[in-house]
Amino acid sequence: MIYRGYTLLLKPTQEQNVRLEQFAGVCRLLWNLALEQRLNHWRQYQKVTGDNLNFYTQQTQLKYLRAEFSFIKDVSQQCQVHILQALDQAFKEAFKGTKGYPQFKKKGSNDSFTFSGREVTFERLNKRWGRVKLPKIGWVKVRLNRMPKGKFTEVTVSKTVLGWQVSIGTKVEGDLADNGQSVGIDRGVATPLMLSDGTAYFLPEQVELLDRKARKAQRIASKRKRGSRRQEKARRRVTQLRAKQARVRKHWAHTTTTTIAKNFGTVMIERLRTRDMTKSASGTKAQPGRNVAQKSGLNRSILNVGWYQIEQMLFYKAFKIVKVNPAYTSLTCSSCGTVDKEGRKNQASFVCRHCGFRCHADLNAAINIKNRGSTPVVEFGLSPNVETRTALAA
Repeated sequence: MIYRGYTLLLKPTQEQNVRLEQFAGVCRLLWNLALEQRLNHWRQYQKVTGDNLNFYTQQTQLKYLRAEFSFIKDVSQQCQVHILQALDQAFKEAFKGTKGYPQFKKKGSNDSFTFSGREVTFERLNKRWGRVKLPKIGWVKVRLNRMPKGKFTEVTVSKTVLGWQVSIGTKVEGDLADNGQSVGIDRGVATPLMLSDGTAYFLPEQVELLDRKARKAQRIASKRKRGSRRQEKARRRVTQLRAKQARVRKHWAHTTTTTIAKNFGTVMIERLRTRDMTKSASGTKAQPGRNVAQKSGLNRSILNVGWYQIEQMLFYKAFKIVKVNPAYTSLTCSSCGTVDKEGRKNQASFVCRHCGFRCHADLNAAINIKNRGSTPVVEFGLSPNVETRTALAA
């Protein structure tokens, strides 16, 4: 079974926009009420009823809340049940220590609501437009970039700075297949992705263009009078440009990782800690600001490529992922195996002083990653420096 996701732009009418806002507001209210109850009233509830305050008890109370307040009843019950499920899951992950404790939601931040897939109907109108039928909202026009395929599992409607969008999760019959091919991938800044077969992937020019526009808009916003409508308008312009940039980057990541997963059954990547690598530099005691600006620029470049996002996409698209120890992959000669700190002449060139091997530095690193991930020790899981994941274990 293969799971797929589709994100499409909604074009609601004015009346439908009001209904979407109402759905998001009620779901936000329900989340905050349920969270407050579990944080501050669980002892009293347990003392009075003798039951624990969890998803099942809160779901039972939901029917009384819907019976008392008509504006809550006007919103799909499935959306409200999903909110309680999400809150319960958030507490479970917090108790395990994998994530932090859930926080209260505020208007304008992550406004969304979710339907079960069986409640939603989708139709195609023409080449560019379709429509989706949402419970208690009706048919809403959708801008088509591709037609969703498979059985709908979950449908989430969310509000962004670019408007309302619908995310559709589907389930397609079939399994990921291993074509027997393998590749090593080096993630970089100048060259975002370099494959061990010599294929290089670069970010679209539109990403850099939008970045320049966003920087210019940010400078304009900083000159506006604080608290004025003109400043608010300028800030909104910056937010929209950043959102478009993120959307272009994510689309590129999807198309690139899909191509890689189709061409190669096994993908080797470095085990990088992106969060630690993008921490701000603190400088030295004598010079507090030393290297801070340089490190800040490197952090922006790493985050602009989206190393972690690419890794996550490969993890659910590829048949098998092998994560190897990144130590000295860029300083080791892929021909003779010599580790030489002086071998990398610059950002793009690698010259081995032992055997005379010359190669693009990123290609040399990608070959080393593939070699390190293809050893028999790796395949049998005997190396502590290697992590593997296959589609069967996903």
